[in-house]
Amino acid sequence: MKKKLNCILLVDDSTDDNTYHQIILKKMDVVNRIDVVVNGLEALAYLKSGHHSPPELIFLDINMPKMNGWEFLEQYKKLDARQKARVVIMILTTSANPDDIKKAKEIEEVTGIETKPLTEKIMTEILNQHFQDYL
Repeated sequence: MKKKLNCILLVDDSTDDNTYHQIILKKMDVVNRIDVVVNGLEALAYLKSGHHSPPELIFLDINMPKMNGWEFLEQYKKLDARQKARVVIMILTTSANPDDIKKAKEIEEVTGIETKPLTEKIMTEILNQHFQDYL
């Protein structure tokens, strides 16, 4: 039996996208818990709270109110090692802007960038690349 990820954090202000992504992840049965926040501020509060272990995987949208994905990443860099232990951050966006793709590739904390919506194929590639021991 394969091992599941303990937690995936969805950081996106779109209720429809979050619902769809949860359906895909539950269908694939690859995670025990899916937590959802709607902007970067909530994501930082979630990670800083210490109420739970850090998620193994964060799907991060770029365009959100209050604190967008880029602003979140700037603050994420300042978190202590315990709060960001072994977290894979994937940007999941509708943006096809080449500047966004270039910027994402230049940020050390960002593992990759994919175009919404999340698909089983994308999730399988992420598992194959970053979570071999979960397959």
